[in-house]
Amino acid sequence: MKQMYVLGTGQAVCLHYHNTCFALTDGEDYFLIDGGGGSDIIRCITKMEIPWTKMHHAYLSHEHTDHLMGMVWVVRYVAELINWGRYDDQDFIVYVNAATADKLLTVCKLLLKKAQRDLIGRRIHFEIIEDGQKVNVLGDDFTFFDIHSGKAPQFGFRMDAKEGYHLVFLGDEPFSEETIQYMEPCDWLLTESFCLYSEADRYNPYELFHSTVKEACECAARFHAKNLVIWHTEDESTFGFRKEAYTNEARQFFDGNIYVPDDFEIINLAK
Repeated sequence: MKQMYVLGTGQAVCLHYHNTCFALTDGEDYFLIDGGGGSDIIRCITKMEIPWTKMHHAYLSHEHTDHLMGMVWVVRYVAELINWGRYDDQDFIVYVNAATADKLLTVCKLLLKKAQRDLIGRRIHFEIIEDGQKVNVLGDDFTFFDIHSGKAPQFGFRMDAKEGYHLVFLGDEPFSEETIQYMEPCDWLLTESFCLYSEADRYNPYELFHSTVKEACECAARFHAKNLVIWHTEDESTFGFRKEAYTNEARQFFDGNIYVPDDFEIINLAK
């Protein structure tokens, strides 16, 4: 059974949660999705006991600092392991859209040591993805798609698992009608939910191109998702009881299984 390792669940300016990122695993290899906002990603991966030598693929959804900067640290750490002879003989691949790849490469060139930079293009690769492109990772078929963000180029993905279930990751913005072809069938929907619907006036999520629990649930119901994962949230008004508060509000709008994970939880994926 595949599992999802939840490394972080917070939005960009959270103080108590790591920024939203996670890893998918088949029990052997790991596929890292986003990196969060900084070096804390190294601690998160270590705390969840993810072996670096079993992580050969990563995905970077977009260029915002709460996603990109952590990936810089991942690239740096993998490069050090390679140079120390502590990585295996496989390469490390980051799937990323062209605009974000330019930003990632620029930051790496500016900040990493020459011995680390020299591995980019040799053992560490930034694989450019395009709208609708398919790749196979962990034995599953992934289709990357442009979410048509109004802020910066951002991609989500659809995973058609070899076990027969289907997972859709919308990135950190609400569903766009232009991506409807990728939505069904949908056993798992992974979506941001900046705040509770009851607190929308306080956080103004719509002005930030984000949604509330209500919109996340309505999307899940519309596309007949069986399981809804809500994250990329605030950590002010609900810190300490977020899981209860978000789950209780979600039940008003969605009848399926609701997950409001904390950092470092593991979710078993099945149909």
